Amino acid sequence: MPQQVKEWGTMAKQIQRIEFTGSLGEKLAGRLEMPKGQPRAYALFAHCFTCSKDIFAATRIASRLCDHGIAVLRFDFTGLGHSDGDFANTDFSSNVADLVHAANYLRDTHKAPSILIGHSLGGAAVLAAAGDVPEAKAVATIGAPADAAHVAENFGAKIDDIEADGEAEVELAGRPFRIRKAFLDDIRSQEISPRIASLKKALIVFHGPRDATVGIENAEKIFLAAKHPKSFVSLDDADHLLSRRADATYVADVLSSWATRYLGEEAVDEKALVKPDPERVTVVETRNGKFQAQVLAGDHIQLADEPESYGGLDTGPTPYQYLNAALGACTAMTMRLYADRKSIPMERVVVRVGHDRIHVDDCEECAATDGNTQGQVDVMNREIEVSGTLDDEQRSKLMEIADKCPVHRTLENKLVVRTTQTGT
Repeated sequence: MPQQVKEWGTMAKQIQRIEFTGSLGEKLAGRLEMPKGQPRAYALFAHCFTCSKDIFAATRIASRLCDHGIAVLRFDFTGLGHSDGDFANTDFSSNVADLVHAANYLRDTHKAPSILIGHSLGGAAVLAAAGDVPEAKAVATIGAPADAAHVAENFGAKIDDIEADGEAEVELAGRPFRIRKAFLDDIRSQEISPRIASLKKALIVFHGPRDATVGIENAEKIFLAAKHPKSFVSLDDADHLLSRRADATYVADVLSSWATRYLGEEAVDEKALVKPDPERVTVVETRNGKFQAQVLAGDHIQLADEPESYGGLDTGPTPYQYLNAALGACTAMTMRLYADRKSIPMERVVVRVGHDRIHVDDCEECAATDGNTQGQVDVMNREIEVSGTLDDEQRSKLMEIADKCPVHRTLENKLVVRTTQTGT
């Protein structure tokens, strides 16, 4: 049985440390990063040659995709990172087979991956493995070579030693690795182009024109070999390892938006469960967790939920937080309209709103407004921060205008909620 140890990331996403058996019978170590609530889809990430699942690009892209509701499994190939086995016994074919075993693990324990992502040689590996993962609908490569033999360029003069002696120690990224002739023979025998041509899955190719490790011509070969639907995204001045956080974030954001087109019903969060009403806000249960609901306002779709401590999934603001947001947004908009109209140099306004329920005896305003002398009363605490070179009179006037925002007036008025039943 695979081992699962629950951890929690800084973004409060669940990370499972898992193990599964690889193609050579060794235990492979992986991390399955799960969003809160039901994932929109599962993705499988293949790292670069001699890298590990914990390389910056892999961790950052996985985390960002998780922010978009996509669960990501990244793992160490045999003999690398925290996985068992001897790297010298591996080759490109075993890496491809490890990917298929990882997909099988997801299928058996959660759901088969809909998205395959490969970085550098991992990109060539996912292109080769895609045909053995029928559930995969989208494939993404990042700085990938068009053929597996490209990796031999990293071995330099050691290739002659490998050919003559059957194996040699090669230094890659400052670390020694033993490469055997069987590895060279394997990468030379691989034909990736026919597999790309028969992919029958959507493909997106990310590549930097200044990539000094895998030239941009590789992206062209992959793109031309593929059939539609296919897309190419230039990474401008990104380096091969996507060492800048912004580059990895960009890849994940574009990939998430692009993949939604091919995920069908799995992209629940971005697809309305009922037809929106242009005149009213519509709220519909998702049946994901105990409280989660979609909030449809025109063309905008959001989630509402409750914290985990209340039995929810914490996938969206609570109803009271939406109420606080309504007051805060209305306050800021009203103040901005007034400041612009009166040429008041207000640079920015920040409104913080909290909701509380206090005893009526502790509320001075309550007795003055409604004479309520018993029980508790709801109080919305609003804090307004205004920046800019303003005098006291301008600041005072802006605070006065804040109390005139329409939502503020609605909340302070006597409210009548009319309820009718529709449907069957």
